[in-house]
Amino acid sequence: MAENYGEKIAYSKFGSGEKLLVILHGWGCYKEMFAPIAEHLARCYTVVVPDLPGFGESPEPSRPFSVDDYTDTMIDFIKSFGFDTVSLLGHSYGGRIIIKLFSKGDLPFEIERVCLVDAAGIKPKKSLGQKLSLLCYKGGRRILSLPPLQKLFPDAIEKWRAKRGSADYNSASEVMKKTLVLAVNEDLTDCLKNITAPTLLFWGDKDDATPLSDAKIMEKKIPDAGLVVLKGGSHFSFLENTPYFLRVADAFFEN
Repeated sequence: MAENYGEKIAYSKFGSGEKLLVILHGWGCYKEMFAPIAEHLARCYTVVVPDLPGFGESPEPSRPFSVDDYTDTMIDFIKSFGFDTVSLLGHSYGGRIIIKLFSKGDLPFEIERVCLVDAAGIKPKKSLGQKLSLLCYKGGRRILSLPPLQKLFPDAIEKWRAKRGSADYNSASEVMKKTLVLAVNEDLTDCLKNITAPTLLFWGDKDDATPLSDAKIMEKKIPDAGLVVLKGGSHFSFLENTPYFLRVADAFFEN
């Protein structure tokens, strides 16, 4: 079970509409990045944007969190606002949480609409080169773990890992590094069929973190999904052309 964060989750609240919209940010992001979007959508909604545990002003969990842990935490968080229904917008890692929400039984609220923006959740297949690289990494790590080498080169394993790891991984604390590993090793493709709410997919066609091919898989497997592609957009497509994103979001959420 996820820890009970309660008031430890920092969040921003916009508007006072009769419907609730919760925005979940991606890995390494924070609630302020979505302020312009939240302010715009607050014309029709009460919009809440939390800092996920371990990001922004919310403290790290005391242990590595799985996607299920984040999902359970967000269920309690959303429930605390007392709305019977909620619409959700998730970017990158926030999309993982939203996908997982639909695999939870007996939610204390109904999910009305979903917008996934350059969302994560589909585990990429490794190329032959990547598989060989992984084998070399594991072999090198085993060798460097031998007691004589550990004594001679105590920092060697960490340097080896840093050389291979992503910027997100290398900049994270030990708890968050393990949290990231738990996320990227879990494939949520089979969960997509459980998304019963109308779903908007908004994607940059130049996204190299969660490529457009992921969006096309999601469009195919989510029962009621539509895809809008931002030409030239990256993994942060909602920031690169915010006016266009807001026009698309208005048409979807205000329909």
